[in-house]
Amino acid sequence: MSSLITASMLYDMVCCPHRLSMDLFEDSSRRDPTSKFVQLLWEKGTIFEQEVLHSLSLPYTNLKELSLDERERETTKAISRHEPLIYGARIRYADLLGEPDLLRWQQGGYVAVDIKSGAGKAGGDDLGDGKPKKHYGVQLGLYTEILERLGIAAGRIPFIWDINGNEVAYDLDAPQGPRTPESLWVVYKEASDQARKIVHREDDTRPALQSECKLCHWKSACLKEVMGLDDLTLIPGLGRSKRDVMYDTIPTVKVMASTDIKQYISGRKTVFQRIGSATLRKIQARARLQVSGGKPYSSVDFELPKQKTELFFDVETDPMRDVCYLHGFVEREDGDCSSERYYAFFADSPTKEDEERAFSEAFSFINERLPCAIYFYSSYEKTTWMKLSRKYPTVASEDDVRGLFDDINTVDLYNDVVRPKTIWPTRDHSIKTLATFLGFEWRDKSPSGADSIEWFHRWVDSREESIRQRILEYNEDDCRAMRVLADGLRDFPNR
Repeated sequence: MSSLITASMLYDMVCCPHRLSMDLFEDSSRRDPTSKFVQLLWEKGTIFEQEVLHSLSLPYTNLKELSLDERERETTKAISRHEPLIYGARIRYADLLGEPDLLRWQQGGYVAVDIKSGAGKAGGDDLGDGKPKKHYGVQLGLYTEILERLGIAAGRIPFIWDINGNEVAYDLDAPQGPRTPESLWVVYKEASDQARKIVHREDDTRPALQSECKLCHWKSACLKEVMGLDDLTLIPGLGRSKRDVMYDTIPTVKVMASTDIKQYISGRKTVFQRIGSATLRKIQARARLQVSGGKPYSSVDFELPKQKTELFFDVETDPMRDVCYLHGFVEREDGDCSSERYYAFFADSPTKEDEERAFSEAFSFINERLPCAIYFYSSYEKTTWMKLSRKYPTVASEDDVRGLFDDINTVDLYNDVVRPKTIWPTRDHSIKTLATFLGFEWRDKSPSGADSIEWFHRWVDSREESIRQRILEYNEDDCRAMRVLADGLRDFPNR
């Protein structure tokens, strides 16, 4: 087995170290089939890469079609000639192996450029335009270290060429943000060191239940393992980092449920690093409800808005094209479910014109119904609309959108209610899980946002009305699920 450290390994390290371990040592027959969405990512990534190459103004040396050994030999020759742009390079130093999409000669050395069929930065809301993605950063870090070791690096600011045609600089030595002073270079070095230990079996990894599991080919195998271990990550909001801090003292859900946690609490702090007393108490309450199989309840008093008109709101976006293609609403009057109607504002194509039109129609729809109660789930709707307001300020300004979402009658059911004020016996707090727990059923057998994106790509290519209808039905069910959740929350007992 090869002991080389590659960019794909480091990508996995950021998402889930256990995935790297499973890829290296587990029986591949235990893998789940690759999802259609992941296949779409691969397909669109290849297409976008070719589109970028065709748009280049500089001539480039193309090594992509060569065998791996030939690519490595020809890369060395191209570097020695100071070729301005090398596509399909293969570079190596010691146990580090890199295959950047492009190497670009500048300022007496080379920088790596990776072509990504997604946005160059993560997030981006009313507080900023996003920040570099760790899983991109560690890959660029690998290429940069190899270039440095070979003595041909032009600094530590490689680039991501993203779906919008932007070259996004990744300053590997800069702090990631005001709250994260650690640089991406430090993140890269830590990831490469841990990957090296895993490759040489010097470090054991443990499975964990987390959001990244949804698209992983080890999802079923890991879930079975996590449940068999009664792992703490089965508790909502308790991720890998918190689990690892507590593992030696409280290793399972059952132990968490039965432990006298007072011994670990001192005022607002606990003996567990970065876990406060309030968080530990909430974790234990969730563990106890899981173990007992009891019914959900509210731990803090709350009231939902009382308005004649209620809107349950959900957006669908395509990160590969960086476009919001659907704004869906279920409208209800006087709390009467028989009055419900679904309204959809759909971008028929992934163009700015259609995206702007759909946003304009959705914004007008809401404003025509004010004052009303508006419900959505998690901050994604607000984040998306803030981005749209920056792209299309003639439709709505940032202040318009901020005012709408900050209104007392607008409720983020997840961040305002579910996460801080309720306790559930479920393994996660996704709208799919909670609404299903309350008896709601989606018309689609395996509903997910990733599936909706794949359907949208097929709609754009084929214009089959049945695909468009499937997208709309999925979005409508998401909106109705929020209504089911809101009604269920009103009836929660308080403890």
